[in-house]
Amino acid sequence: MNTVAVPPTPLRNAPLWPLSVAAYRALGEAGLIPKNTELLYGFVYTKMSKSPLHSFLVARLLRLLRAATPPTHLVRSEQPITCLDSEPEPDISIVRGTEVDFLTDHPDTAELVIEVSLTSHDYDRSKLPAYASAGVQECWLVLGPEKQIAVFRQPEAGQFTIHTVYGPGGTLTSTVLPEFTLVLDSLFPK
Repeated sequence: MNTVAVPPTPLRNAPLWPLSVAAYRALGEAGLIPKNTELLYGFVYTKMSKSPLHSFLVARLLRLLRAATPPTHLVRSEQPITCLDSEPEPDISIVRGTEVDFLTDHPDTAELVIEVSLTSHDYDRSKLPAYASAGVQECWLVLGPEKQIAVFRQPEAGQFTIHTVYGPGGTLTSTVLPEFTLVLDSLFPK
């Protein structure tokens, strides 16, 4: 079983003021926090810019997943999920419900979360405890340079208990979308 540590605080012994999700939202709505951020473990992080390859992989996955997702679920891109003291914005999430279900609150879990990771492996891995604590059933880290997908399943006590890596030539069948099988060679450009 692999565990992922919560990222260290920026400076040892420095006084920090962690934010609640409510404070983060209020400061964001007041324009006091930049838009391109996300809240992780009470701290605000600037999100990385997206490369063309990152955008390509997200677009391709969105197209494939939307075609396989039942009408009882919603495919979302870069939209928040409230996870206790965090509000990450995964590249893709599949949540149970419709748009109207999230009119006043963000989802507090997801069936599937996907993070496309080209140069941000450590940062994306640091989100895994938040996703596991929120009961996300399945989390994929799409490792672009390696042409692999690391899959994390069965959240328990703030971590995922199953970790599998799928590589070139392999296929990945989602446990939350059993009708969906991804051929990895069709995802990554040659």
